[in-house]
Amino acid sequence: MSEAVGLYLEEAKRSSYGHKLRQMQELAIRDPENFWSEVARNLYWFKTWDRVLEWNPPFARWFVGGLINASFNCLDVHVRTANRNKVAIFWEGEPGDRRVLTYMDLWREVCRFSSVLRDLGVRKGDRVAIYMPMVPELPIAMLACARVGAIHSVIFSGFSFEALATRIRDSGAKVVITADGGYRRGKLIQLKKTVDEALAKTSSVQSVIVLRRTGSDVEMREGRDFWWDDLMRGKSLDSQATPLESEHPLYILYTSGTTGRPKGVVHDTGGYLVWLYATMKWVFDIRPDDVYWCTADIGWVTGHSYVVYGPLLHGATSVMYEGAPDYPAPDRWWEMIERYSISILYTTPTAIRMHMRFGEEWARRHDLSSLRLLGTVGEPINPEAWRWYQRVIGGGRCPIVDTWWQTETGGIMISPAPGIELVPLKPGSATLPLPGVHAEVVDENGKPTKPYEKGYLVILGPWPGMLTTLWEDPESYKRIYWSKFGHNNSLNFHFNPPAVYYTGDYAMKDDDGYIWLLGRADEVLKIAGHRIGTTEIESALVMHEAVAEAAVTGKPDPVRGESIVAFVTLKPGFKPSDDLRVELIKWVRRTVGSIASPSELYFVSKLPKTRSGKIMRRLLRAVVSSTPLGDVTTLEDETSIKEAMEAVELLKKAMMNNRTADSS
Repeated sequence: MSEAVGLYLEEAKRSSYGHKLRQMQELAIRDPENFWSEVARNLYWFKTWDRVLEWNPPFARWFVGGLINASFNCLDVHVRTANRNKVAIFWEGEPGDRRVLTYMDLWREVCRFSSVLRDLGVRKGDRVAIYMPMVPELPIAMLACARVGAIHSVIFSGFSFEALATRIRDSGAKVVITADGGYRRGKLIQLKKTVDEALAKTSSVQSVIVLRRTGSDVEMREGRDFWWDDLMRGKSLDSQATPLESEHPLYILYTSGTTGRPKGVVHDTGGYLVWLYATMKWVFDIRPDDVYWCTADIGWVTGHSYVVYGPLLHGATSVMYEGAPDYPAPDRWWEMIERYSISILYTTPTAIRMHMRFGEEWARRHDLSSLRLLGTVGEPINPEAWRWYQRVIGGGRCPIVDTWWQTETGGIMISPAPGIELVPLKPGSATLPLPGVHAEVVDENGKPTKPYEKGYLVILGPWPGMLTTLWEDPESYKRIYWSKFGHNNSLNFHFNPPAVYYTGDYAMKDDDGYIWLLGRADEVLKIAGHRIGTTEIESALVMHEAVAEAAVTGKPDPVRGESIVAFVTLKPGFKPSDDLRVELIKWVRRTVGSIASPSELYFVSKLPKTRSGKIMRRLLRAVVSSTPLGDVTTLEDETSIKEAMEAVELLKKAMMNNRTADSS
């Protein structure tokens, strides 16, 4: 892992790589208020701030006294320039329907829809729940909420009515915005029906706005339910953006809630926008002629930050896509890159591994020469997938920005930053913290680890994009994120009073200070006293020529504490066998060490994933431990869990039969 793989390595060496990046980092740490003040001046403020930061750990108020509006900064500043006729969104539906919206088109729709919200009585501070497919009306609804000062709560359209009801109830939403339905892998998703079921368990909602997307018949309750088009008809464009306090909440985004009550993460307006403006520029080196595509669903934070707000702040042209990445054929994405001449692609390691499994020929059917930058998000990327992505999709010429961040951080925290400076890349490492991010890896006692020593990733002090609290639960905010390491005196802080934000991720640093993410701390396995990240074992498995994807979990073991269980999918041309199972276990032993050898390994055709592409390891742990599955509302394909259960049962029976045969 210490090998520096040099995309632009020669240029980086000639420029004494790291000089400009470290210079900016030192400035941000030495004089953070002046540093962030200069960045913030790139945005439009109705009133400039009186003070950059009020820091009463763990609560931060950024750009105090400033007045700003997200919708104004994303749209109005552009329609006053030549950008008014620039494409803001190329949209493509799963069935193949397409739309093009310029910045002027988007501004008009947002103004009209904000008038709709005002006519329905939506005011500053009201909460609006948005439960929609990936259509342009979703960002239109978000920006209209921001325009009037309402707090939007986008709820992933794959959630069940129970999950939807919980989030509506917790936020006290006054309005729900939805659609008659959506499309996923050719199937019709009944969104309005799910909303009706959810509202039977809530009481705060006064109005429901329904977009006609599929044309399917839905039940409309008189006096409560309204068609989007009917409300928009004849609406005035004279809907001024409301100047809002910098710390006014822009949105609430709920975590999945798989281990209890969902947490309502709250992001403010001013600090969040400043963070997105900076990170969009630094990480993606965004340019006026770019066509940018972040493949995330807007229901997740990546969609909020880098599908909607980040690109629009820069007047960028973006692509939005409604459907699955491999529908109706595995080359859907590559076809779209060719059609729209996309220059920046930002996606997940899981999606990359899925395409690896399909084979290179699908990508090679299309001209991908427009691409100049690739990115990954959502989980650590294994080196094998990194190299495939760079070679097959990037044609060997595109740098990869492997980004680390969270719902709670608001935007990217650790990543290469070609918009600042070219640095050597290392497959599998997110590289270095961005300016203003003071990241450390610490041990159980909160002391900094040595190079290659594993520990917990923490962030010291505040940053503009940080969550400000949990919705109506400040005590949980303090306990979950800021209490584990307290005010640790063994760390060097650039803010006073000091505070340590606990990310919940396991990581290590190398000799160059590059950070390697090793998975969630609660997914770290404890084997005979040793701590091993699931990512390490999964990366080793995927390095084998036969393996397309791998998911590793643990199950209780009376002797070792935990034993390692692996699920793998195979590349075309390889078939499951006992010999291959033994070979893969030996492969892990050779590449990681004997302590990391799986005690069980199962072959499956697909892994359980969310619709956003994340592997649901906790479900596999439940399968191998024979415990309840828990919440499965985000699971995309239920047959993946059934297949995992069947694989476990088949191996158990085979082992029992072998024991019976041996005893006889």
